[in-house]
Amino acid sequence: MMTVTIRPEHDDLIAAAIQAGKYENPDAVIDHALKVLRSEEDWLDANRVAVSEKVDRAFAQFEPGEFFSPEASKADMARRKANWLCETGH
Repeated sequence: MMTVTIRPEHDDLIAAAIQAGKYENPDAVIDHALKVLRSEEDWLDANRVAVSEKVDRAFAQFEPGEFFSPEASKADMARRKANWLCETGH
C-alpha cells in the first residue's frame, strides 16, 4: 500500500466534488481522476503520430502567417476538448 499526501488545494477540490454530490468519498474522486488520466494517456499513445503531424503542420503555418490568434486557438481547443469528453463519456 502507498501513502499519499494531498496538497491543500487538491484537498479543497476533492471536498468540493463531494459536497456537490458528484462523488461519495475521496476514493471515488481519486478513482475517477486516475481513470481520466489513464484515458488521456491511452488516447495520446494511440494518436501520437497524428498529434505530432498536426504540431509540425501548425509550426509550418507560422512562417507564412497562417495561424489562429491566441483567443481563437483557445476557443478551438475548448471546442475540441468538449467534443472529446462527449465522445469518451467523461
